[in-house]
Amino acid sequence: MSEENSIQVNFGKPMPLFPLDQATVLPQQVLPLHIFEPRYRQMVEHALDGAGQIAMAVFEGNRWKQEYHGRPPLRPAVCIAQIVQHEKLPDGRYNLLIQGVCRAKIIRELGPEKERQYRLALLEPVGVGLPGPESGLESIEGEEILGPSDDNSPALSEVRNRIREMLDEGPLTQMMHAAAVLEYVKNDELPTSAVLELVSFTLITDPRLRYQLLAEPHAEDRARIIVGELEHLSGLIRRAAEQHPEDWPKGCSWN
Repeated sequence: MSEENSIQVNFGKPMPLFPLDQATVLPQQVLPLHIFEPRYRQMVEHALDGAGQIAMAVFEGNRWKQEYHGRPPLRPAVCIAQIVQHEKLPDGRYNLLIQGVCRAKIIRELGPEKERQYRLALLEPVGVGLPGPESGLESIEGEEILGPSDDNSPALSEVRNRIREMLDEGPLTQMMHAAAVLEYVKNDELPTSAVLELVSFTLITDPRLRYQLLAEPHAEDRARIIVGELEHLSGLIRRAAEQHPEDWPKGCSWN
């Protein structure tokens, strides 16, 4: 792991929480955000004064619909995201580009403070294991240095080959991003763990599965979830084609 590709996350300090109704960001995913609420404008301002990191959280259940401006319950799994680009508009709103860094879990939310409008919590890393050459992680003075994992276990390599086969031929080729994702899958310079993250946030859109992928600490278990969903999607596309072969639109988009 090269130092220039490392991102430090200090789990000894509380992290700002930005909760939404579903898991919108997974590790390595890049996402634009428009920040307009006063509390989250303050959150971004404070984050930019520090490490430029926020924790993308997920509301628990539907209470947030009635208690959105309060403190509705949150699910434990979050994705720590790095603000990689920002633009502050004249009225105080922000346009952001964030990138998912790593999985984490809320261990304790801090109480409200008079001056702070947003929520803050202490987190712990999920699925990074102990520092070591295979984990892509080192620990320095309470900070975790997180970079791409290079996990080439036989099980993950087998999953990668299976995904390559499914995207190279068969029903999944009908999906909008299949060809682009396949190029990454074929690129042997990319670690399998990174490829699996790419497949997760590009091809899997079901909110329940996306949260499950966020919360799951083990790469091999995430791999099984991914393959299972791709096989499910493949079956749906195949059945649709069989039922309406004459109406199958050229270039149909499944995403």
